[in-house]
Amino acid sequence: MAWEDVKAICRLLGHAGRRRLVHAVKSFEAGPFSRWRWPGGLPERLVIAPQDIRTSDPTIAGDIYAGVFAFAGKVAETGGHSPFDIEPPSDDWARELHSFGWLRHLKAANGALTRSNARALVSDWIMHEARHDPIAFETEVAARRLIVFVSQSPLILEGADRAFYRTFLKCIIRHVRRLRRGLKHVEEGYPTLASLISVTLAALSLDGQTKLVRQMMTALDAELLRQILPDGGHVSRNPQVIVDLLIDLLPLRQAFTARGVAPSAALLGAIDRMLPMLRFFRHRNGEFARFNGMGTTRVDIMAAVLAHDDARGQPVSNASPSGYQRLDCGATTLIVDVGAPPPMELSGNAHAGCLAFEMSAGACRFVVNCGGAEGPALWQEASRATAAHSTLTVENTSSARFARSGLMRRIFGTAIIAGPKVLESERLERHNDVAVTASHDGYLKRFGVIHSRSLTLSADGTRIIGVDRLDAKRHLKAPVKFIIRFHLHPSIRASRTGGGQVIMLAPDGEAWSFACTDLEPMLEESIYLSAIHGRRRCLQIVLEGEAGEDMPEITWSMEREAVGKGARRGRA
Repeated sequence: MAWEDVKAICRLLGHAGRRRLVHAVKSFEAGPFSRWRWPGGLPERLVIAPQDIRTSDPTIAGDIYAGVFAFAGKVAETGGHSPFDIEPPSDDWARELHSFGWLRHLKAANGALTRSNARALVSDWIMHEARHDPIAFETEVAARRLIVFVSQSPLILEGADRAFYRTFLKCIIRHVRRLRRGLKHVEEGYPTLASLISVTLAALSLDGQTKLVRQMMTALDAELLRQILPDGGHVSRNPQVIVDLLIDLLPLRQAFTARGVAPSAALLGAIDRMLPMLRFFRHRNGEFARFNGMGTTRVDIMAAVLAHDDARGQPVSNASPSGYQRLDCGATTLIVDVGAPPPMELSGNAHAGCLAFEMSAGACRFVVNCGGAEGPALWQEASRATAAHSTLTVENTSSARFARSGLMRRIFGTAIIAGPKVLESERLERHNDVAVTASHDGYLKRFGVIHSRSLTLSADGTRIIGVDRLDAKRHLKAPVKFIIRFHLHPSIRASRTGGGQVIMLAPDGEAWSFACTDLEPMLEESIYLSAIHGRRRCLQIVLEGEAGEDMPEITWSMEREAVGKGARRGRA
């Protein structure tokens, strides 16, 4: 057995051992020893209500009052019953319900009726807290609910009697205790930060909690320094986490100021690094690039977060700590994944998209990845495969290996148990052209080949030259088949020309041609998994070949066409 295999097995066993230890600690602390001493006196009142920067829609308040709850693509009507008593149409719907983020819509309606409705729903949840579904007490759900309770406390408490005030305050205290206790066994990554942020925000909102604020600041600072990379990316490599964190860290910064407490340097530094990284992943139309779990982009949320970016500078180009590169020339943007998968304990949502890229021109996205999928596990698994990304696949397999079997899932969850290492990554800027080259060994052990990719964007942004190459590192017993995919955005119309090119036409008339002299480009069906209104059919350009004794080097190009010429070809 090779030394690399031994190290891989040790990593797997270590990860499995940590998961079992977490489960044991969780079981122990759920028993009679689940006590956590409150640092100082118990709070008597709420003194501030942190800002909620999410946008709200007062028309949704009418639906809620009528007993219609629409979450996560599902709609449920309560029929006069409590929404917490009906059968949830999906687990994601239940998470949205128990997170209470929808209270902000009731606040936007700003009426006595909506305030009374909000208080009744919160009271109903508190009254039956002990018998709620376990989903309601998942770390992220509980953390989100605590943040909402303190930020929407004026809505909930206005006009309430003393008895309800005390009941509500005790509920907040229970949440703080539960989340503090859970910090010992919460999953690594974003869930840990969500817990720390929610408890810190609650401590700032309660009276007389200086000691608790100080304790939570220390823990939060340490976690931010560990999880937020020097370029502002997150260690999970998921762009969505940056959005989620900023939604909560920006109000937290304001809450410190409101209480007359200076935010820590770690908190301010993390925010200052993440805001430019947010712009890094945005195409020029405001949409986010779909990498490593990034799904549907909520434009209103993005606008709310970016409104707090005072610098409003250009996005960084070289995000090597996060494993990404951005190429901007003229009106064209390329965003490229040149990084290895995140650590195993943080890879539950990571994708096998090494060396994949997305391309946009002007306000239109042309080449995309299929994106993070919501809903059934089958679609989520499909979205993580290499075939769902605009890159090369060998023998229709993914460059990373996921825990798939029931036993592996119980041991490792949905983690990546083996992934590629990026052997080379280089950025070159010559004569105003920008080029990125990288290679990975995700197919080396199974098929004996290394995939290398080079992308060059011309100075005027009108031409892209790509080179994909397979290099054999051992004798191949049989040729291996490969496919290079270029998934197109659903709004792009594409057609083949008589000369073997593919013409891609955007709704605004922007047209690009795709050509390859080494392999004939084919058009096939694909699916875009993270559209706002659900899954959408689209097309993909496919280059299919075989690597044997002679290792291939496939050169392809994309070139901007004159609008009239492209439009005529697109209609042909």
